[in-house]
Amino acid sequence: MLKKAISLVMCGTMLFGCGCSSSKTDTASATADNTKVNVFIAASLSNAMNEIAENYKKKDENVELVFNADSSGTLKTQITEGASCDIFFSAAEKQMNELKDGGYIEDGSVVPLLENKVVLIKGKGAETSVTGFDNITSAKNIALAGEDVPVGSYSREIFTNMGILDDVMSKDINECANVTAVLTAVAEGSNEVGVVYATDAASMTDKVEVIAEAPADALKTPVIYPVGLVKNSDATDEEKKDAKEFVEYLQTEDAKAIFTKYGFSVE
Repeated sequence: MLKKAISLVMCGTMLFGCGCSSSKTDTASATADNTKVNVFIAASLSNAMNEIAENYKKKDENVELVFNADSSGTLKTQITEGASCDIFFSAAEKQMNELKDGGYIEDGSVVPLLENKVVLIKGKGAETSVTGFDNITSAKNIALAGEDVPVGSYSREIFTNMGILDDVMSKDINECANVTAVLTAVAEGSNEVGVVYATDAASMTDKVEVIAEAPADALKTPVIYPVGLVKNSDATDEEKKDAKEFVEYLQTEDAKAIFTKYGFSVE
């Protein structure tokens, strides 16, 4: 009997040599024997999910996981436009709730699984007069995710509550497609500072430094990562079953330990 391997296809701006687009799932089809599960994940989950999937194949060799990693806003749009998706793992409750309200998510399947922090970063060893969110406008230029990207929305909430949104947006802003693009822009020195998740900064400590964490009174929306099952009319009963089992696995102690390793707080 053929053994079936999990295929790890990490799409997004942070790639692992897969050569795929940041906004499209891998199109390589599963073999006739494989059950394929399409998992849409926020870009900030890429490293953790890659390791989780490696572990999962030891538990179940009968599933091919196909990951599509991008901003939650982009993934939400792809789902509403008919992309084949079995699981949505968002970096914010907003996009998940919008899909739920639109009838795209299986009832009772959403789990608020993780929590993250928002931080201000600079390049490793780079000089800047910026010491925190309160004087971010002293930077020559700033990398920010777009407003439809969760971390971009959180950034603007912080600036609004601090009363500096207009001042910040009047600066030279590099508006990025997702959080990984912000991280890369700062790491490569294209921008003096940027706003990312704490987990992203922790994944590249050789290239970036955290200047400050967002003030608690400035970010009042919890940075929650919910995961849920997507209604997929293209999926077979077996694929739906495997998708449900993978979501359940994400809630196990083994998976939680990996999320914690990458800096997430587990709900």
